[in-house]
Amino acid sequence: MNGLVATLDDYGKPAWIGAMVVGFIVFWPVGLAILAYLYWSGRMGCGGRMSGFGRWRRGNGDRWDRTVERWGQELRGFPSSGNAAFDEYREETIRRLQDEQREFQEFLERLRKAKDKAEFDQFMSERRARPASGSAGEGPVATA
Repeated sequence: MNGLVATLDDYGKPAWIGAMVVGFIVFWPVGLAILAYLYWSGRMGCGGRMSGFGRWRRGNGDRWDRTVERWGQELRGFPSSGNAAFDEYREETIRRLQDEQREFQEFLERLRKAKDKAEFDQFMSERRARPASGSAGEGPVATA
C-alpha cells in the first residue's frame, strides 16, 4: 500500500484525483475513502495546519485588509450622489425606515408573547376545570 501511495505522490495531484475518480466509479465508498485520505493527509492542501484560508490569508494579508475595509465602508452607507439635499433626504428616509422596522419587530415580539400567554392561560384554566383522575377518594365505594 505504501508503494502505491509513493507512486501516486510522485505523479502529483492529477494522479490522486484520477485515483479518486476511478474509486468513485468502481465503488463509491472507495472514492470517498480516497477523498477523506487526501483531505486529512494534506495532500490536496486542505487538511493541514498551514493550508486553506490561514495560509491564503498570510500570503495576501494587506490586500485582504484593504478589501475588508472597503466592504465595511460600502456596507455602512451609500456613496455620495453629489447632491447634498438628496443625500440628506436619503439618509433621513433610511433612518426612518430602520426605526419603523425596529418598531414593527418589537410589535411582533409583543404579539407573540401575548398569544403565548393567552394559550398558556387557556391551558391552565382547562387543566384546573378537569377533575383529578386516579385519586384515592374518588367516586362512591360499593359495599356488599
